[in-house]
Amino acid sequence: MFQWSKKVVKSVTFNPEVADESLLAVVENYLEKQPDKTFSDLCKEALWQALCVPESVKPALRTAATESVEQKIGELQRQVSDLEERFFAKESNRLEALERQILQLTQQLAHLAIMVTERPVVYSAPPSAPASAVEVVNPTPTYVVEPPEEVDPVISRLSQYLDDF
Repeated sequence: MFQWSKKVVKSVTFNPEVADESLLAVVENYLEKQPDKTFSDLCKEALWQALCVPESVKPALRTAATESVEQKIGELQRQVSDLEERFFAKESNRLEALERQILQLTQQLAHLAIMVTERPVVYSAPPSAPASAVEVVNPTPTYVVEPPEEVDPVISRLSQYLDDF
């Protein structure tokens, strides 16, 4: 049996004879009155009738209602994609703003940490205490931590005695 591809295009030729021209005029008139149908739909209907195929086997023809529903579905899909684009753009902007704020806060914290470690902090006593009770607290010096080197066990045992002196 001959196998057709999924989409088959067959042509219909109308000759310049009176019978063909009058048939073409009737087809054009019919299609003008029913804009939801195509020439292809009309040919398929005629073939179903000419071949006496029962109604239960015929596929449902596309009507204006189904095309309208398909158009509405397409429009809804476009609206959903537009909404998604706007949503993602808005969320992206919010995320960028949060990242900028976090960067600013991090920079401010680093600046405060530098200020605290570089300047001595003076705590004054409450007014009821004598004036000589003012303390000056020096911040602890900042040490750069270097990666640990291999330590000789003898030096490590002796270092605890050096700390006592």
